[in-house]
Amino acid sequence: MFHTWMTEYIGLAVAARRAQGLYVADEVLAHISPAHSEPVHLFGSIPIDIDRELAKLDPAGYRPLRPLPS
Repeated sequence: MFHTWMTEYIGLAVAARRAQGLYVADEVLAHISPAHSEPVHLFGSIPIDIDRELAKLDPAGYRPLRPLPS
């Protein structure tokens, strides 16, 4: 499930950057894997406040992307 979620957000981030006019090479994206992400915790559980997380969702059901650093 986590990999599906990460894949979806990677796609949203790429689409947002491209909509801002930033170049994102498809050749680079071919080498990105959601399995090699910092938040992946394969050996245990991660406590989550479900109500707090659900409150962060936009009308489409996604959490907002972080803004690009200046």
